[in-house]
Amino acid sequence: MKTRKLINLAMILIAVLGISISGCKKDKNTEDPATDTNSMQQLAKDQNSVQSASDDALNDVNDVMSGGNKQVNNMPCNMTIDSSSVIGDTIIYNLTFNGLNCAGTRNRVGNVEVKRNINTPWSQSGTMVFVKFINLNVTRISDNKHVILSGNKAYQNVSGGLVRNLGIGGLTSVTLKISGSLVATFDDGTSRTWNVARTRTFTGTPGQLVETIGGFGSADGYSNLLFWGTNRNGELFYTQITQSIVAKQVCGWDPASGIIVHQIPSDSKKATVTFGYDDSDQPITGTNCPTKYKLDWERNTHSGTIYLFLHN
Repeated sequence: MKTRKLINLAMILIAVLGISISGCKKDKNTEDPATDTNSMQQLAKDQNSVQSASDDALNDVNDVMSGGNKQVNNMPCNMTIDSSSVIGDTIIYNLTFNGLNCAGTRNRVGNVEVKRNINTPWSQSGTMVFVKFINLNVTRISDNKHVILSGNKAYQNVSGGLVRNLGIGGLTSVTLKISGSLVATFDDGTSRTWNVARTRTFTGTPGQLVETIGGFGSADGYSNLLFWGTNRNGELFYTQITQSIVAKQVCGWDPASGIIVHQIPSDSKKATVTFGYDDSDQPITGTNCPTKYKLDWERNTHSGTIYLFLHN
């Protein structure tokens, strides 16, 4: 009887051990580094977050520059402007943000400094202003996630004209050009160095504006770059545009179409992002606004497709 009990106990132990080993193998496969897409997903999310936060502030800079040397009506919400500093032929605007943007989608706290030649109006073709982000803390209201922006950008009115005057006097488009670099610091304390080389072309009329985004950067053999730099994991990345991004004002400037490619060459990782999908992972149609984008990833011989929310 004792021998039979020992045999039964041994069989139970063997079965338990087998289940444990099987579970360990399953976990190992699930966490296979070859199919780990976390850094690619994070890079895509960070790109959306940093670009939208930066553009939100740059849109306010555009509004301020469009008002000339003095404050005018319809200035950005919860922002004060000091344009009293003039050094030689340069006027310096100190913008202090302390509260919600006019759309109520982001809370901004911090400063932006803008320098412009006092004799060159922003509406003139070729006019350049220099924008310095000084610890601008931007919190997204939808999920309370924040990013802190610091760095410098050159902002050029390539075409001439003002975005607010589109549809007036035959003005059909305004093209702006952005170059420079930022350091973005996220909720978890990690940071990303973000070089930018973008064009923004606005068409339509105020309230119904459409923005088309292109990239003109080049670095380390890559061309048509929108962004490049170092991601949260300390990896060099390069973001190329293969199809212009189109965003609509009525959709909160969320990208409705376009394709960009993120490359992380040190780890043979690539992610192709296609914008313009709905909650059901289907391409948007008609006047519908996007809520998701498609991420096709590749890593060595592995690949797959993931659909991600724009605001996540």
